[in-house]
Amino acid sequence: MELVPAADLSHLWAVVPIRGLETAKTRLGEGLDPEERLELVTSLLRRTLRAARDAAAIEGTVVVTMDPAAAGLAKSYGAIGLVERAPGLNPAIEAGRSLAVARGATAILILPADIPGVAPAALDAVAGRARGQGGGVVVVVPDQHGAGTNALLVSPPGLIAPHFGEDSRQAHAAAARQAGAALVEVGGPLSLDVDTPADLLAAESAIGALDG
Repeated sequence: MELVPAADLSHLWAVVPIRGLETAKTRLGEGLDPEERLELVTSLLRRTLRAARDAAAIEGTVVVTMDPAAAGLAKSYGAIGLVERAPGLNPAIEAGRSLAVARGATAILILPADIPGVAPAALDAVAGRARGQGGGVVVVVPDQHGAGTNALLVSPPGLIAPHFGEDSRQAHAAAARQAGAALVEVGGPLSLDVDTPADLLAAESAIGALDG
């Protein structure tokens, strides 16, 4: 059996995929008008960028987006803004991962920009759960419904492909097992994301107004 290269968290990069500031979170349209949705999406991206910048475990961040405005916002937080026209979320993540690896990443943390509880300590906690594992490691943060993936840490960075989408939790777990990697699942504040008006109400109840 081929040995899986050991996990290395010494150069952990975050990859933050976001379609665009004005085009993200369209499912919130029934509860928010376009201006309110833009404000929310921008606020969540700012939270994500601050948390990744300030997390001790994260060396750098790539925001992969179709929106030059989102890329510009990334740069204002010291991140790399990659404008990428890849067809779909997972190909966009692959593009961000390739850039992170080119910059020296030995591990990646895929972190969608819709997690209101994102904070430096929460990101450092995910990285901490990856340490000390033999061989490669995959850390999955399931969403609040238990089916999706809210964050995914992988080391070595190319150990598994991203499988974001329907039932991604199980897809990432299956890919980790097939790769012979250690699989760790982590709960906590990153488990709550904002996809629907009900999610938004839950987030504001738990965290407060999402105003940046």
